Amino acid sequence: MSLLPNNRQIGQAYEQMAEQYLCRHHLTPIARNFSCRSGEIDLIMRQGKCLVFIEVKYRAQAHYGSAAEAVNWRKQQKLKRAAFFWLHKNGYSIEHCQFRFDVIAIQGHHHHIEWFTNILVEG
Repeated sequence: MSLLPNNRQIGQAYEQMAEQYLCRHHLTPIARNFSCRSGEIDLIMRQGKCLVFIEVKYRAQAHYGSAAEAVNWRKQQKLKRAAFFWLHKNGYSIEHCQFRFDVIAIQGHHHHIEWFTNILVEG
C-alpha cells in the first residue's frame, strides 16, 4: 500500500480548496463530483439565484499551459452537456433557470487561485 496520495485524492484536495475559496466569496455548495455519460462537473454551487457549474484545474508549472488553458472548447462542451443533464435530472428548466460555467485555476506550489466566470465559448 502506497503512502503517496493518488491522482483522485490530489484532485479532491484541490476541489476542496476551490470550494472553500468560493464559499468565502459567498457561493453555496450544492454538489461535488457529479458525473454522467456526457461528462463530469467538479463543483456545483449557487450564487444568489444563479447555479454555477465549476471546473477545477491545477498546474504545478505552466510548461504545458496554464490551468485555465486546460479548459478548452472540447472540455467546455462536455461540461455543458453534463450540466444540462444535471439540470434536467434535478427538475430545472434550461430556459427558466439562471446558470453559468466558471473555472477555478490553481497554479504553482503556492496555490495561487484565479476565478474565471462565465467561461463558456459558443461555437
